[in-house]
Order: sequence, then C-alpha cells, then structure tokens
Amino acid sequence: MDPIRLTILISGSGTNLQAVIDRTAPSSQQALPASIIRVISNRKDAFGLERAHRASIPTHYHNLVKYKRQHPATPAGVQCAREAYDAELARLVLADKPDLVACLGFMHVLSPRFLAPLEEGKVKIINLHPALPGEFNGANAIERAHQAWLDGQIDKTGVMIHNVISEVDMGKPILVREIPFVKGTDEDLHVFEQKVHEMEWGVVIEGIQLAVDEIQAARA
Repeated sequence: MDPIRLTILISGSGTNLQAVIDRTAPSSQQALPASIIRVISNRKDAFGLERAHRASIPTHYHNLVKYKRQHPATPAGVQCAREAYDAELARLVLADKPDLVACLGFMHVLSPRFLAPLEEGKVKIINLHPALPGEFNGANAIERAHQAWLDGQIDKTGVMIHNVISEVDMGKPILVREIPFVKGTDEDLHVFEQKVHEMEWGVVIEGIQLAVDEIQAARA
C-alpha cells in the first residue's frame, strides 16, 4: 500500500517529531509506512519547525493572535477567535489531503470547528499525552504528576496515544505505557521529565503504527 499521508501539529522543540522523522526516512531500517507531508506549529519559534526544514518537510506557522485581534477581548470574543482559528486550521490541514493527523506537543485545545471537518473528510486525529487515561488532563501533566507523587497521592504515571475528541485528553486510548515512580528516591523533576520524554519517543512510533494499521485495514 502507499504510505499513509501524515500531518503533524506541534508547539515546541519537536523531539517527538524528530522520532517520527527518523522512522519515516528512507534510510530507516524499521521505517513507518507513513510520509510526513507537513508540520504545522502555532508558535513561530518552535524548534520543531527547524527540524522539519532540515528534513525538507513543508511547514506552516498558524498562530491564534491574529484571530484574537479581530475580536473583542471578552469571553465570547475569545471563543469566536478560537473557532475562526480552528476553522482555518482545518482548511489548511485538509488542503494537503492527509490520512492521519498527529498532535505531538500541540498546546492548543481543538474545537469542533476543527474536528468536524476532519471527521467529515475521514481523517483520523491522534494525540500524545504524558499521563495515564483520565489523569492530569490538559497542560503541565508531567509537573502535576510529579508533584502528586511527592505528595504521596500516586505511585505511577504514564504516557498515552489517544484519539482526539472535543473533551481534552479524553478520547479513546490507542496505546498506554505506565511509568512507575521509584520508591525510596528523591527523583527530581528534571530527571523525571527526561524519563517521560524518552518513553514518549517510543510510544509515538508505536501509536502512529497502530493508527496506520487501522487506516490500512479500513482500506483493504
């Protein structure tokens, strides 16, 4: 079968993006059956854009600020701005005709104005979240999990790839990996963050492979 057309949404340094770039390169001995057709960031200085440039992958910068300036700074105005932003993001994504969209550290909550057009276009959307299902939804999940461990509330956390729905980080999990905290240690946040990120690099590849398998099975 032809490689799955993959769009990746990012906001930051792009270490997870790099893992996918490495495994979709022609030189990879265990290549994913996918081709990254574009990387989109909502932050202009995201180093992930540079990673994409180095790999000759098309990029696009799409920021919410432009849309906020077009609406009043009220709750209703902010909501209108977000919906306009999401509608345009959907148009940009669909113009490339992807099969799969992967949110890898994309720090923006996607609304139905984005999700509905992609569902209509039969484009699958998945997200990487550094926590177990139903725990620490939203931003700063790693920091919140670490603090919960220090407070004696939990003894493990994890990383998951899940389907994207309008409720933040609540879509059906595709792949979950647990990360236990080490008893009797004072593992600091920096060390723990690195452990989580290293787990993410493998989970991202496995999760995308599972999503690709599902898309290809539907085509067969």
